[in-house]
Amino acid sequence: LNLCNKNMVKMDTNNNDGKARHKLLLEVCMAAKYEGESLTRYHTPHQQTYGASASQLCTVLARSFADIGDIVRGRDLFYGNPQEKDQRDKLDRNLKEIFGDIYKDVTNGGKNGELQKRYEGDEDKNFLKLREDWWTANRAKVWYAITCDVVSGKYFRHTCNGGNITYNKCQCANTDVPTYFDYVPQFLR
Repeated sequence: LNLCNKNMVKMDTNNNDGKARHKLLLEVCMAAKYEGESLTRYHTPHQQTYGASASQLCTVLARSFADIGDIVRGRDLFYGNPQEKDQRDKLDRNLKEIFGDIYKDVTNGGKNGELQKRYEGDEDKNFLKLREDWWTANRAKVWYAITCDVVSGKYFRHTCNGGNITYNKCQCANTDVPTYFDYVPQFLR
């Protein structure tokens, strides 16, 4: 996911204005949008050459969506090419700082004792619980961003809540995310 890294690596982590979680959502959604555009653009010539079902694009997008989720949650196992190591390390540091700012924001002032208790005990300051909660809260927005340029596409089976099929653009009518690849360990995808 070079596009994801490229976009998110530029995030300003020195801004302590309490808006880190909103800026992170914007950056992740922009990265997802560009990733979706790229995959959609290359899928059409591939489909013309090799033929494919309408569900294939949805599956490709779902796998990329899951990779974005792994990056955000600090679970990504793919470290890229050796040439990209510095960029990857910078992205990891930036995400740590951003989630540190979000942690300070949501636990500030002693009024959020429940959140302080939930997120305590993170000696490495990786904020893995907070990252997981952030992803859970925002995964539908990220899915919408990665699929916003899809013209058509349906999953090969009923994947929406209630047993419904994706109606168009790899999206469910009720805004549910039609995939759970982001909860499948990366080495099994």
